[in-house]
Amino acid sequence: MMQVSTTRLPRRSKCSSKQQQSGVVPGGGVPLLRRRAQKPTRRKKEEGGGDAVTGHIISTTIGGKNGEPKRTISYMAERVVGTGSFGIVFQAKCLETGETVAIKKVLQDRRYKNRELQLMRAMEHPNVICLKHCFFSTTSRDELFLNLVMEYVPETLYRVLKHYSNANQRMPLIYVKLYIYQLFRGLAYIHTVPGVCHRDVKPQNVLVDPLTHQVKLCDFGSAKVLVPGEPNISYICSRYYRAPELIFGATEYTTSIDIWSAGCVLAELLLGQPLFPGESAVDQLVEIIKVLGTPTREEIRCMNPNYTEFKFPQIKAHPWHKIFHKRMPPEAIDLASRLLQYSPSLRCTALDACAHSFFDELREPNARLPNGRPFPPLFNFKHELAGASPELIHRLIPDHIRRQHGLNFAHAGS
Repeated sequence: MMQVSTTRLPRRSKCSSKQQQSGVVPGGGVPLLRRRAQKPTRRKKEEGGGDAVTGHIISTTIGGKNGEPKRTISYMAERVVGTGSFGIVFQAKCLETGETVAIKKVLQDRRYKNRELQLMRAMEHPNVICLKHCFFSTTSRDELFLNLVMEYVPETLYRVLKHYSNANQRMPLIYVKLYIYQLFRGLAYIHTVPGVCHRDVKPQNVLVDPLTHQVKLCDFGSAKVLVPGEPNISYICSRYYRAPELIFGATEYTTSIDIWSAGCVLAELLLGQPLFPGESAVDQLVEIIKVLGTPTREEIRCMNPNYTEFKFPQIKAHPWHKIFHKRMPPEAIDLASRLLQYSPSLRCTALDACAHSFFDELREPNARLPNGRPFPPLFNFKHELAGASPELIHRLIPDHIRRQHGLNFAHAGS
């Protein structure tokens, strides 16, 4: 990875105050790429605003390995699309190809490797965001930043759902099936192939292409390869989607925390609002108990064997069919109930979820998007089928796909 040079183009138009606010990062804003000849009065405004990156030309060198020639590639930063404690994500255009990309810029501690970069380099799947390349940049204060250049996907599941909610509509079931199925396909891949637990599955981290309706799991800033016997932090994952074992302080959890989160996302798409909208960690548990009932001692032991306090009011579980509206398909309710279980080991795996009958409509021979266009690729499974039973593989791969490719999918995972 190479150091970069940056140039600033003349500002074409002044950003709105809303855009400026969107660029502010908790902790005082993200320091910018190194600039030439800055005016002191200008710097303060740019370091705190969303217009800070707009118009920058970012040049870096790629290639040079295995006989491949080195070449310079330049990006023009266009707008901020996401901010957080991690840093900033901005949309940029490659000046050589015209391709639009997303660049995630994070402060890098020089003493350590970046875990997100290491994980993303190991992953390649249609339902996981693709890392194109990366480079380092520095600021005038000699701070080192890692820039992850990724494919650009224009929408998030959060914004798509908000569109329907603002229109006082429910998301059509075909889209719920399509989006959640692809989310589970991405999880099945990261859980089995690189062995990664995402640890922050939520609608904001599920990207949606509005034309093809392909879904990609993104933001691996909290992700980690979980090693049995090694402790992990329990204060992880956004609150509404946090598995109960995390609330109970478990440190030896599994990838089933992602399954719980995905179940919360499914319920949110079906309801049009979060299922467990807790205002604090304790309140989050209260919201869960109001639906699942008070956990038994055995369920608490399964979530965290070290948790000894047991002072919850005895509340009966609320029937799942009463949580959703009367016309909700029973298959949708059944899937939600299989995902949102107290005991982590009782939650179905991501691959089992893909094979659930709720998604059978996607496997029909003539199934199409509402506009008549074909679905995005749904059945090009590869290594994630390793270890799957022949029965499961048979449920996952429709007969018409099997005939179309003339392949023996019973050995697809070998």
